Amino acid sequence: MKKAFISIVLILIVSVFQSCNFLTAASTKNLSFKEAQGNLTYTLKPTTQKADHKSWDSLLKKYVDEDGFVDYEGFKNNQEQLIDYLNYLSKNIPDESWTIQEQLAFYINLYNAATVNLILNNYPTESIKDISKPWGKLIIKLGEESFSLGDIEHNILRKMNEPRIHFAINCASYSCPNLLNEAFTASKIEEQLERVSYSFINGNKNDISEENPNLSKIFKWYKKDFNLDGDNLISFINKYSSIKINADADIDYKDYNWNLNEK
Repeated sequence: MKKAFISIVLILIVSVFQSCNFLTAASTKNLSFKEAQGNLTYTLKPTTQKADHKSWDSLLKKYVDEDGFVDYEGFKNNQEQLIDYLNYLSKNIPDESWTIQEQLAFYINLYNAATVNLILNNYPTESIKDISKPWGKLIIKLGEESFSLGDIEHNILRKMNEPRIHFAINCASYSCPNLLNEAFTASKIEEQLERVSYSFINGNKNDISEENPNLSKIFKWYKKDFNLDGDNLISFINKYSSIKINADADIDYKDYNWNLNEK
């Protein structure tokens, strides 16, 4: 009985560390974020944008191709611009006056830019998982406080009531959703989240069929995030999938490839 209990505990520990679902203890209570309420379509004049993501946008267009593969070696030569952008975000933190669109764009871009910077600081590497505690390191500075990637993902983005963030944030691995080669912006956030959702669900990260879909483990790790507004996992996927999954389908999950998403 004791051996069986130990085996179960070990399996649970391995399961946590095989995903990027590594929770950290840093408090985000002083950070402001709102919950999404339905469609994010929003007409926003460029002059009212609370944060300028043009620097990040130019880096993405230069070093990320249309398939989401990253030229880390080239990016390394321009890391100073990336650090300047992260420092800029550190001094321009969302507050209650920001719209949900502005906050989502800020935190998605922050997560992705900080992940790229983490890779560059440890480059060359074959996998983000070769880095010690990649989602637990306090590598993100916002004002006077430091946070981890895990803090931003689990304690902010996942609490914003927007499951499509799982197709927007990138963990620098082959099985992750592609890193979009443009910055997320408040004025385009709805269109961008729709685009990355369609792309991920219908792409090669999933093998979708009516009876026996073989899905990305993202849908396993974060299953409860897709159970919103009367949706369950299958009904959420069917909103985007060109092949509709039967309600009683037998779902399997694909092995996750943690190799670096390098160009």
